[in-house]
Amino acid sequence: MTTEPMTSFEPGALLHDPATGRVGEYQALVGPYAILRPVGGGREWQAAPATLTAATPEQRLSAGVRAANERAVRGTWDHRDLDRPPLPVPDCERCAQLDTLRRFARRESDASAVTDADVLLRRHQQAEHDA
Repeated sequence: MTTEPMTSFEPGALLHDPATGRVGEYQALVGPYAILRPVGGGREWQAAPATLTAATPEQRLSAGVRAANERAVRGTWDHRDLDRPPLPVPDCERCAQLDTLRRFARRESDASAVTDADVLLRRHQQAEHDA
């Protein structure tokens, strides 16, 4: 994954803002600033577009786990979801990305990262696929 500064953005792209150390979802370019929203929602912030880089897989996973943990604290999760690993929905790019992260974590024998990817996949499926 590149760490070169980004010069053009697609809405929804996950970008790392080195000024804040956060990963955000690109929303729009407003004046001289890129507008980023935290993964999972929250208060947007402005960033200098020339300093933004594509989020690495590790940064994406960390931001997603942070968002899932915040939802859990708010009480929007169901413990019955933990009985079995979620299956990716066919033809869903985000499901495929999270499944790839999970498979990589399994190959590395990183049980914590496997669990994190499972949590993110469940949350994505609840939000996007009514699962």
